[in-house]
Amino acid sequence: MRADFIRHSPKYQENLKYDLPAGLAVFFVAVPLCLGIAHASGAPLISGLITGVIGGIVVGLISNSALSVSGPAAGLTAIALAGIAKLGSFESFLLATFISGVIQIIFGLLRTGAVADYIPTTVIKGMLSAIGLILIIKQLPHMIGYDVESMVAEEFIIPAPQLNEIQPDNLPAEQNAFSLLMDSFRNMHTGVMIIGIVSFIFLLVWDRFLQSRLKTIPGSLLVVLLGVLLSRLWQYLSGSLPLQPVHLVQIPGINSINEFVYATHFPNIQALARYDVYVIAISIAIVASIETLLSVEAIDKLDPFKRKTHANRELFAQGVGNMLSGLIGGLPMTAVIVRGSVNVSAGARTKQSAIFHGFLIIIAMVFFASLINTIPLACLAAVLVYTGYKLFQPAQFIQMYKRGWNQLMPFVITITAIVFTDLLIGVMIGLVVSAIFIIKQDYEGATLTIIDTGRRKKLVFGESITFLHKQRLQYFFSELQTGNIVEIDASNTFFIDATIHELLDEFKATAPQRNIELTIQVPPQSGAPHH
Repeated sequence: MRADFIRHSPKYQENLKYDLPAGLAVFFVAVPLCLGIAHASGAPLISGLITGVIGGIVVGLISNSALSVSGPAAGLTAIALAGIAKLGSFESFLLATFISGVIQIIFGLLRTGAVADYIPTTVIKGMLSAIGLILIIKQLPHMIGYDVESMVAEEFIIPAPQLNEIQPDNLPAEQNAFSLLMDSFRNMHTGVMIIGIVSFIFLLVWDRFLQSRLKTIPGSLLVVLLGVLLSRLWQYLSGSLPLQPVHLVQIPGINSINEFVYATHFPNIQALARYDVYVIAISIAIVASIETLLSVEAIDKLDPFKRKTHANRELFAQGVGNMLSGLIGGLPMTAVIVRGSVNVSAGARTKQSAIFHGFLIIIAMVFFASLINTIPLACLAAVLVYTGYKLFQPAQFIQMYKRGWNQLMPFVITITAIVFTDLLIGVMIGLVVSAIFIIKQDYEGATLTIIDTGRRKKLVFGESITFLHKQRLQYFFSELQTGNIVEIDASNTFFIDATIHELLDEFKATAPQRNIELTIQVPPQSGAPHH
């Protein structure tokens, strides 16, 4: 793996021409997502940007993941919102965030990251496709100007739109993602819709015809410039074309260190004595660690150089990031699939792009907040919709179908479960379904083969026989007739568990009484029946 990395990824400075533009592309997408997650978490807006900075710079420096990008995660908004309410203050929640980082460092040192190696490929691919589908469903309304919901929202059931200032009077109190998508087509903003559609078409044409010639220029950067120019043009035109502030990025500016200190928050050390702080910290650590492991595993699948992230080092890096985030007023963070996917699509080569995007957030807050606030959300939504289109890959369904139901069903069910619940629940459902098919395949497969030639019956064991084969063996033994000749071939078997061992002993004891001739072949090195 090390040799592959050196061969495929030259010196860092040689990758700058790819990483810097990619970092800029990630920055444009990350800023509204950071702000939206902070808003959805009930935290100060600046806390989302702080988390993005730490996730980019600090985690980027410590992690060995080449292409994943860390920051505040939509999957943690429910925990953050409930945690702040339960603890009574954002400052006490910051302490829980700090402690969660300590726990993640312990996870890394204990090497718990190995669990990521046991996630089936079908579930990982299903997760990527589900994220792509969610991006398409959730970002299309923003592409056409229906900004009644935060850009970071991923949940299927929407209890209430978060941008009530443009909420239509006839909007139901509760919607789902599909009904909101349908409403968006009835409430389009003409100026935003033109920017969104032109941006998406530009990305499609750029990626298909021009990207190969201009590899160091991500189309998403040009889309942002195009969106700003069109937005400015609409200001000089009358009618329904001009954009409202809600259709633009809204980043708070920081003009001095004192202003930053005044705007941010610090952990409440006195809350160390509270039991519920530790309960919330453990919840954050577990959920953030699982989401991180899933995210880096997914981004590794997208890496054109097929590099492998060291999972335990990633947990350590995330732990350091969450400790620092809790200390200076940030939110809990994870590696985020959406940011990483944009990073891959923009042509990043190394983690320099993630680090660079973190520095860009600082620069934007201090010097260019007013300029960043001229970017239409529609062009960013177009980038995310196009990213979703590339992640979803409809052709994968045909590939999975050709591989059989044991591949197709976990893939489809994982997608469906994630779309209708959330990432963690959906992945867990996908893992359960995959396990069922693995057990079924093992039960019905070549692990246990029965050769029936009339009076003679031959039972061939595979390398491992477990309790899962008990019922099939019991049925085989019960169907034997008086005078049958039975041969059990265990010559290639390395393991038979205790349940099967007892069943074989019982059959050996009763076979003479039933006038059944029994022989057992064992491995050459063994002089007795193999257990």
